[in-house]
Amino acid sequence: MSAESLAAFPGRVWERVLGKVKRAVVFMDDPCSESLHWSAGGAAALLEAGARNVKRFSSFESGAEDEPKAVFVVSTLLKGRTADVIKDIVSLSRFQYCVVFTAVPHYLHLSSGSGSTGGSGSGGGAESEGCPLFERFEEKLCEWMGDMNYTAEVTHAPLVFARLSPQLVLAPAFADLFPLLERDLEAVNEKRPEKRRFLSVADVDAAALPAPLQVQMKAFASALDALLEFSNTREESFAVGPMSRLLAAELAGHPQAKNRRKTAQNKASVVFIDRTLDLTGAVGHHGDNLVEKILSVLPPLPGHVTDVQVDMWELTHLRHKSDVQGVVAPGCLAQNQSATARLLWEMMLVAKQKEAVMEVRRQLVEAASKENLPIKMSMGRVTAEQLSSYVQLFRGSWEAVENHCGVLQLGLATAHTLRHPALARWDACLGFERLLLQALGNSGLPDVLRQLLPLIKSSSSGTVVDSGSGDLSVDELLVLLVYVYSLAQETKSGFQDEEQVEKVEGELIGALTLLLNRQTTLSPLLQDITGVSSPEELTTERAHTALERVFETLRGLGRARDHLKQLRSVYSSGDGVHQATYRPFLKQVLEEIFNPNRPECPDIEHTSGGLTDLLKTGFSMFMKVNRPHPSDHPLLILVLVGGVTPSELRLIRDVVSSHKVGTQVLVVSTRLLRPNDVPHLLFNTNRLSPDVGV
Repeated sequence: MSAESLAAFPGRVWERVLGKVKRAVVFMDDPCSESLHWSAGGAAALLEAGARNVKRFSSFESGAEDEPKAVFVVSTLLKGRTADVIKDIVSLSRFQYCVVFTAVPHYLHLSSGSGSTGGSGSGGGAESEGCPLFERFEEKLCEWMGDMNYTAEVTHAPLVFARLSPQLVLAPAFADLFPLLERDLEAVNEKRPEKRRFLSVADVDAAALPAPLQVQMKAFASALDALLEFSNTREESFAVGPMSRLLAAELAGHPQAKNRRKTAQNKASVVFIDRTLDLTGAVGHHGDNLVEKILSVLPPLPGHVTDVQVDMWELTHLRHKSDVQGVVAPGCLAQNQSATARLLWEMMLVAKQKEAVMEVRRQLVEAASKENLPIKMSMGRVTAEQLSSYVQLFRGSWEAVENHCGVLQLGLATAHTLRHPALARWDACLGFERLLLQALGNSGLPDVLRQLLPLIKSSSSGTVVDSGSGDLSVDELLVLLVYVYSLAQETKSGFQDEEQVEKVEGELIGALTLLLNRQTTLSPLLQDITGVSSPEELTTERAHTALERVFETLRGLGRARDHLKQLRSVYSSGDGVHQATYRPFLKQVLEEIFNPNRPECPDIEHTSGGLTDLLKTGFSMFMKVNRPHPSDHPLLILVLVGGVTPSELRLIRDVVSSHKVGTQVLVVSTRLLRPNDVPHLLFNTNRLSPDVGV
């Protein structure tokens, strides 16, 4: 079973839904829409399969009078708010036949407490005889439709993955699943007796976590199990980090996994890795990757975590961009229709920026040549103006636009990014990160933090300042702070000089409070951090308190690797000849895995999947036993909890290539990260009580 075959799993799951949508109006929530968008062709696939309409999953939507059939596709439990929305839509419509697909399996509906669906008895269409809550929900659907003789079906389908490439699968439904931070301990320990309180995040067990987080973790493990079931694979699980250990244990103990492992023909190693063990790579601007910049500067596609809006006005004859606002549909990065565009996207995802930009130009030239358009060849550096001029050749030739729509969208995304004013600030962040990296080995944390003060004060002249200036927005300053604190333990003194660290932090909080109070607009991140939607509502006291919480979270980042025994550093200090460098944590883990000497790394923990593994572990204390190693199998599945960057995808490819191993690697990640995502995940997400639809 190859990585590419496994990556086909999301598309195969959607076939079940497409088989049910004929003559139906389809209601779908955002995570499922994103999975469909990347894996099966988006709304077009539903319409081609016979759907009459596609609508948002919202209480404000309903079916028309001549639409008797509805299909609901949701990523959450059929309880609480999700059940209420379905009830609202059905009650406002004239449906006679309802089908509900939920990405959460039935056993999790049972374990998450009594359902809000009410009723008793049994319906006829549940996925198996042993699904009483689904059967009960079918009865409620008939009740809401107004006739118990109407038809209702409720079934589980793991519609949680999105295929971005043959080597990368994302899980949009788990985009906010993130490893626990030191600050979360207080909430976890709150209801525990003093003697049983956890001293560190590494000690926390799953049973101590709040119910919504347990449901989310079990649902993620269930989705991974479905992926392995599809490929008929038995896994050996390994974990690097506390949250990864809990997720690996959930997968090992999954109710259906035991039977799968008995009969599975294929074998794979699954390695879970916590993102919090290396946030330096997540917020750094050193990636040299085109897709990373496209994702960072172009506006997001509404309702999507990963994709962006590509302005297509250059393909029209309209003179001003404002003329097409809301008239011309945006393009995007997901390309399912054209093999050429799909291969171009996959190349852009992992290539260096220069290579990717040159390939975009080559594809545009090739497309124009095929259509006999009057293209003027030019060599040398690729510019945004050059790419735009190639795209504009297609203007007015609608058949040519249709033939090469995918390549044109990627070409415009590249052109708009290369000319975007925010790229100047990207370079400014990169320059400052390089300065900080060199200062780390020779200075204490207070001195390194002090270097940020002039930067904050120079930005305090206004709101999200003019993009062309060297000033940074508050969001970007928070990204730089994450960069510094993620390397805090690498400084000369770490957190030892606590008094000095607190003093400088006080100055930073004061300067940032002043900057916050001078904003004329608040970004979505700042709205979430401060709890207000406009600057008029933001008092100095509220801003100060919010920033104190931010710094409390930041302090814990530098200690994230303290529990590790070997892979404790992501920094290599410079000497008289060489500069200091960042050493990606993921690269270190992969070097350990593919080391031909097969050393046993204490930080890559094997998760026991049963009695056999426990016996092996026990016997190895007395005699030589070959303990499982991540390089044992031809397929390695890396599960990155908290996200992966495009630069890390290239790094994975390069490490595997350099070791000349026959192993195929599939990356499963909760999201594709851009630097600005990390402050959202750290300061804004309610990690302990995720939204699971209840």
